[in-house]
Amino acid sequence: MNQETKKFLEILVEDIHSTIVATIDKEGHPITRVIDMMLWDEKGLYFLTAKGKEFYEQLMEQKYISLSSIKDKRSISLRGKIVNIGKEKLDEIFEKNTYMQGIYPEDTRDALDVFCLCEAKGEFFDISNPSNVTRGSIVIGDIEVEEHGYFVGEGCIGCEECFAVCPQKCIDVSKIPAVIDQEHCLHCGRCEEACPEKVIKKM
Repeated sequence: MNQETKKFLEILVEDIHSTIVATIDKEGHPITRVIDMMLWDEKGLYFLTAKGKEFYEQLMEQKYISLSSIKDKRSISLRGKIVNIGKEKLDEIFEKNTYMQGIYPEDTRDALDVFCLCEAKGEFFDISNPSNVTRGSIVIGDIEVEEHGYFVGEGCIGCEECFAVCPQKCIDVSKIPAVIDQEHCLHCGRCEEACPEKVIKKM
């Protein structure tokens, strides 16, 4: 797990905490609910739920979730594989998240199982400073992540039309081909539309 992912998971657990988690219901439709992210470590991101809930059944059957969260114009989205680790880390979760002790006092916590999001990819997106939007990638586990975004290819003529239409002015036109700063790109596609040589492509 790289340092960038660690930083974003810490923000998710310690600051944002509550997330919207999506699974698929019996009719094949997406369904969401609010789930708190309790812990994170090198192995992944941890949350829990009661074994009597439909959410639990969906987790056990599908073994995959998508989640989104936002606070103070900073958002995190993740999608990936989950595993049920039973009561492992349950005591640690209750010690760290003391409000859970009031919801499930004493031995009633036996109704809960802990799940780990162990292989996932996603994104951090920060628009708290509108003139300097930032984004970053999150990778949990041993998975390959394909590069995505807009890229300027060979054939760039240095016309600077892409820079002129870029909302964040995050294209370095001092180079040929021009270079799009992926950390600040909005993925709006205006540069691709404006390029007279059609050498800007979405990956």
